[in-house]
Amino acid sequence: MVVLLDSWRRRRRRRRIYRYSLCGVLVCASLALGSIGYYDLYNQIPSVLRIKADVEQTIDLGVPLIGEMVAVSGQDESNIPAGSVSIDLSRQVTMKMSSDQSYQMNVKIFGILPFKQVGIQVIDEQELTPVGVPIGIYVKAEGLLVVGVGDFQGTDGISYCPAKYVLKSGDYILQLDGEPVSDKNDFVSRIEACGGREVTLQIKRGEEIMEVKAQPIQNADGKYKLGVWIRDNAQGVGTMTYIDADGNFGALGHGINDVDTSTLMNLDDGTLYQTEIIAIKKGRDGEPGEMTGMIVYSPDRILGDIDYNGTEGIFGHCNDKALALGTEEALPIGLKQDIENGPAQILCSVDGTPKYYDVEITGIHLDHDNVNRGIELEVTDPELLALTGGIIQGMSGAPIIQNHHLIGAVTHVLVQDASKGYGIFIENMLAH
Repeated sequence: MVVLLDSWRRRRRRRRIYRYSLCGVLVCASLALGSIGYYDLYNQIPSVLRIKADVEQTIDLGVPLIGEMVAVSGQDESNIPAGSVSIDLSRQVTMKMSSDQSYQMNVKIFGILPFKQVGIQVIDEQELTPVGVPIGIYVKAEGLLVVGVGDFQGTDGISYCPAKYVLKSGDYILQLDGEPVSDKNDFVSRIEACGGREVTLQIKRGEEIMEVKAQPIQNADGKYKLGVWIRDNAQGVGTMTYIDADGNFGALGHGINDVDTSTLMNLDDGTLYQTEIIAIKKGRDGEPGEMTGMIVYSPDRILGDIDYNGTEGIFGHCNDKALALGTEEALPIGLKQDIENGPAQILCSVDGTPKYYDVEITGIHLDHDNVNRGIELEVTDPELLALTGGIIQGMSGAPIIQNHHLIGAVTHVLVQDASKGYGIFIENMLAH
């Protein structure tokens, strides 16, 4: 009898453990699914929503949430008291706003629980001339970019690296002993002439500027070295996206990064040059293609100055030679909420002449965090597929047009499928 009772208790204990384990699994699975759903829903709502001034526009976010409109500037003239206008974001909403107002939309679950804040920026209508012409790019870094540090052999046969633990990849050397540096050959010469004394370097690491000290050591050839690899410029080929009414250009749709450190180059100055495409390597699945351009760095080939290198692209001012490249009709910009899945075109020059090629918009990511990959697209044009296999390096910046509006620029190719890639919203480029 005692044995039976013990057996029954063990079975009951096991069943209880199974029930608790199953409940735990169900709770964890529910939390995981809820977190995924929360994240997906959060990313369906842009952090910044731009609206054209004095134009009726339809917003269709299609999310089961409530938004409360609040005027955050010009409130003396505003007729929107805080919290008085609620919007059902599961339905289409038509808006018309004045350019002298700024707004914020507080998105809430059930109209009660705070979910996300959306900044609403009212912008003026704007037309841009799409270009789609290849350009040669030369940028001079702010100071000297540290690519890396490494050992060298000293006069005694021992390996040294004075820069180790002092400098690191991605640093910018701004000064040497209080004097500005911008040319790597000059920097090397000054280190070699230091006589082995300790030197002071002013560096920029991230957003912080600091001073560090290092003592050069003679290498096997008797020259003083720090054991640091540096770069003072970068070159490449890309595509000009647009020219505005004031002669300013935007290009690439992404920043110029150092090839070794993958960090965004801090720009001192830069120049655009005319370039001719001399070879095309066709893209294949798993192997991106490439346009090879010939750049002649001479004054008569200059197209303009680069003033800014940022996440959204490169920007600057055109000269008359560059303005002559803008032969296409100026187009109004299309905001991200205006873009639709479906047919579109890109403008690019792969055979010497800018042409429109057919693509398909396959995905739109409204969230502001997708700076360079807000648009998913696939090349469908047989001619472009035959020439390039799809999207290739050097095509970055090719303008994307849909419904007679300039909506963005090509930025990346999907390595696994050269016919597919990504683009940046044109509004992100204009917001640099």
